Amino acid sequence: MRFRHRAVAGFATLLLPLAGLVGLASPAQAATTATATYTKSSDWGTGFEGKWTVKNTGTTAISSWTVEWDFPSGTSVTSAWDADVTSSGTHWTAKNKSYNGSIAAGASVSFGFNGAGSGSPSNCKLNGDSCDGTTVPGDAAPSAPGTPTASSITDTSVKLTWSAATDDKGVKNYDVLRDGAKVATVTTTSYTDTGLTASTDYSYTVRARDTADQTGPAGGAVAVHTTGGTTPPPTGNKVKLGYFTEWGIYGRNYNVKNLVTSGSAAKITHINYAFGNVTGGKCAIGDSYADYDKAFTADQSVSGAADTWDQPLRGNFNQLRQLKAKYPHIKVLWSFGGWTWSGGFAQAAANPAAFAQSCYDLVEDPRWADVFDGIDIDWEYPNACGLSCDTSGAAAYKNLMQALRAKFGTGNLVTAATTADGTSGGKVDAADYAGAAQYVDWYNVMTYDFFGAFDADGPTAPHSPLTTYSGIPQAGFTTADAIAKFKSKGVAASKLLIGIGFYGRGWTGVTQAAPGGTATGPAAGTYEQGIEDYKVLKTSCPANGTIAGTAYAYCGNNWWSYDTPATIGTKMTWAKNQGLGGAFFWEFSGDTSNGELVSAINSGMS
Repeated sequence: MRFRHRAVAGFATLLLPLAGLVGLASPAQAATTATATYTKSSDWGTGFEGKWTVKNTGTTAISSWTVEWDFPSGTSVTSAWDADVTSSGTHWTAKNKSYNGSIAAGASVSFGFNGAGSGSPSNCKLNGDSCDGTTVPGDAAPSAPGTPTASSITDTSVKLTWSAATDDKGVKNYDVLRDGAKVATVTTTSYTDTGLTASTDYSYTVRARDTADQTGPAGGAVAVHTTGGTTPPPTGNKVKLGYFTEWGIYGRNYNVKNLVTSGSAAKITHINYAFGNVTGGKCAIGDSYADYDKAFTADQSVSGAADTWDQPLRGNFNQLRQLKAKYPHIKVLWSFGGWTWSGGFAQAAANPAAFAQSCYDLVEDPRWADVFDGIDIDWEYPNACGLSCDTSGAAAYKNLMQALRAKFGTGNLVTAATTADGTSGGKVDAADYAGAAQYVDWYNVMTYDFFGAFDADGPTAPHSPLTTYSGIPQAGFTTADAIAKFKSKGVAASKLLIGIGFYGRGWTGVTQAAPGGTATGPAAGTYEQGIEDYKVLKTSCPANGTIAGTAYAYCGNNWWSYDTPATIGTKMTWAKNQGLGGAFFWEFSGDTSNGELVSAINSGMS
């Protein structure tokens, strides 16, 4: 997994005045009687604390004050004290409270705020003049431009034209505002806005700026409705969920857009975005660069528009937002933990309420709250051993899920990936999955990876057997045993999803085609020894047998097992007959470019 670390700025304080920069005028006090300076008091990566200080440099008292400034797109005030702070797009205005408007000569007052984003203020004004006390030029602001005319409207773009504004000193440029937020500054009287969402309403206005940098009023608004529509959801009421890995955009070059081009987006109902980290008893970002920073080019983007350097949200999160706009039926959950990061759950379980609060704060961060519809917990394995061993106790899992449900409420999904160990005294018995079930919408039962070349010498066996068979290396290691185990504990069948792997597991040094052969080690794989994507195996080592509802292939001295469209069809029929809530799979990038395994799940589970 690849990580990108944020650089920390070397200077914590930005001092304004910025002479000559002006914004929207307010009723002015006398010139050169006051200044305003800005200080960043602290910065914690995803946000910061800022402070403005207004100083009366004149000889008479000031009765009131108003500070204005601009933040770059993506930076905002989230809370403030000792001032009333409002905004219009990226322009922010702070007015004194009733108790601190008066400032004696030589005195000063301060107000503070918490902010999100990483930008710094610009275009500072105090009572209509520059924050360094310089008087704003006395010429008139430009007039309002004409109401824009919209043309060439498509699914993702619109062309706007308007009549020019007038000004006694001349018009320098125009700001184009979409739904009140500035999206462009142009020197001509036309602009084409791109990267829009199909079948969506927008409102556009334009304002002018003169050569003295004074901004005039916005003209009339034009309403625009983009063409196109949304794709109908898949049929049926079963869950059809796939994992999308944040790191897949690197070596695998698998982007959210591939869900569209493969046809898979129209055939699934849910996406688990994997993985967020669990560390220090809290939910945390897994890969900030992949999650919300990476800029995608136009050909990589769901919308067909390239990301820009100053847009509020980039990365996979923005691509998922675009995907949901195109396929509104899709729900996205942020999955935390996984094999590598499950060790962090022990500390989380020590204070479930604090953990749940941290997860809620992260999932519902205002920058991407609209992207996610809930949280998925992939703890491998509570009160048992995975990459490391956990000793939190059998009740820890239930307590954690109870806290998450209490915090996320009924309006969000809370789900979990679980062991599929159906043996007596095994991993299902180690934790209170039955007690936790009342708090989750469903369990993703990981009915794969039962067998593989982690046992280097074999015996060869299907990694995802549906049922038992003569010679199976470990009784209870089947899909049917796992589902039966959960049902026996009182977990409703409708809360259980069958798991499908979009990959195979294989050995080398095998001398027999039938299962049960010995081996000398894992077969070669593109990314990991003993594992290969279905899209590769279907041609490099085609299936030539079936055992326990799963395909297997013997080619050269390699032996592989994996699911095919045909075996997935068998498993979906079995799952429906069991009354299960649906199916899920790990993970999208293992499928073919036309999504044939997703198609098999969709048709089999409909």
